[in-house]
Amino acid sequence: MSLRGFATLNIWADDVAAAADWYAGFLGVPPYFERPGPEGRPAYIEFRLGDHHDELGIIDRRYAPPAATGGPGGAIMHWHVDDLDATVARLLELGATPYEPITARGEEFVTASVVDPFGNVLGVMTNPNWLSQVGG
Repeated sequence: MSLRGFATLNIWADDVAAAADWYAGFLGVPPYFERPGPEGRPAYIEFRLGDHHDELGIIDRRYAPPAATGGPGGAIMHWHVDDLDATVARLLELGATPYEPITARGEEFVTASVVDPFGNVLGVMTNPNWLSQVGG
């Protein structure tokens, strides 16, 4: 059980469509994936970047996990792991506290995050795209 590589970096925006346009202009590529929210506006947009098709996701801020005033927050970088349940259990055993529970995101993408004993948010996930890039 170890961190195997960068999987997805999620950032938050009040206006996902505007953020996606800004990032598309900056990155020079359009997003490859979009998931609409209940009212039809984009709730999640994702870009694949670089040699390993690393993922940059923009999520509607309404879906951001709650953060206590002065607590951890901001972007969550997720590391791919082979056994998400065991990894989260081990992190908690080592003194991390839950931040966002294990959550299925669809199409075999599953995420979770914890706050390490030093106040940092650590994201872990199972990510079929990452596995396909490294050959399983």
